[in-house]
Amino acid sequence: MKAHFFSLLLASFLKSRTDAAWCYNSQMSCTSNCTGPEFWSNMSNSECNGQSQSPINIVTRKTELDKDLTPIHLTEYQGSYLWNIRNNGKSVQVNIPHGPLISGGKLKTFYRAVQFHLHWGKDGSPGSEHTVDGEQYPMELHIVHIKKQYTTLSEAQKDPTGLAVLGFFYEMSVNNNRNYDPITSALKNIIEAGANATIPNMTLTSIIPPQETLTKYFRYQGSLTTPNCAESVVWTVFESTIPISMSQLSEFSKLKFQDGNPLAYNYRSVQPLNSRKVYRSGCDVVLASITLLAATVLVSITLSQSG
Repeated sequence: MKAHFFSLLLASFLKSRTDAAWCYNSQMSCTSNCTGPEFWSNMSNSECNGQSQSPINIVTRKTELDKDLTPIHLTEYQGSYLWNIRNNGKSVQVNIPHGPLISGGKLKTFYRAVQFHLHWGKDGSPGSEHTVDGEQYPMELHIVHIKKQYTTLSEAQKDPTGLAVLGFFYEMSVNNNRNYDPITSALKNIIEAGANATIPNMTLTSIIPPQETLTKYFRYQGSLTTPNCAESVVWTVFESTIPISMSQLSEFSKLKFQDGNPLAYNYRSVQPLNSRKVYRSGCDVVLASITLLAATVLVSITLSQSG
């Protein structure tokens, strides 16, 4: 009888946890009524206990070189338009209405950008989702794309490679990143969850590193990092970082979660790699070969002139 009672009690507890809205570890407390990461896998339609989950810790010495991972082609990333930036209660998100495209880099087709969002710590403390050799950066940007033939995220999630996400790390700088001033200024108007603000004349290229620095990246097959954790994402995580100052990072820490608590540490812990492989781009090898060829030609010319 007692065993049956405790089973019912446990089932009731789990149901209350999994019926509630999902949340991050930083939101958990004795009085919180939300589904923390340890229960995400119990939520309906969840893939959060799958074998190909994200984020991961990228161990560089265990990555495999893939010379076919050529530079990602960015199409219409330079287009300027009005951004609507929103505190969605879990992050800052900007929906992208005009659909810039990415291709190349062993992507099988064109992918259309639909939104970007960020994950951060608090006042510059570690907050990225992915880590590299155990290092966690203060913030991480995710630009989410879906295959061009799909119209919605939910439709694309049904395809094992339906989404392609570009991930960028931020690194602390002494000076403000002027490209981010419009964003950090807009954050003052979206402190509360559900609030929106507009930013005129912004481009995607202005918030990422210069395109010529984007030749080095990591590639693996993974998932969304929030429920339902669909395992349908081709991840591209770049080595080149985005500079940002402490004062700019602090503006993100002033935002609030849906429950009214400070919006901080909104990242999922790294997940097991399991049998997956992480590949690194071969662009550095290509560039090295070009440099070697140029040096050889130069030496040949010099020798011929001296002769």
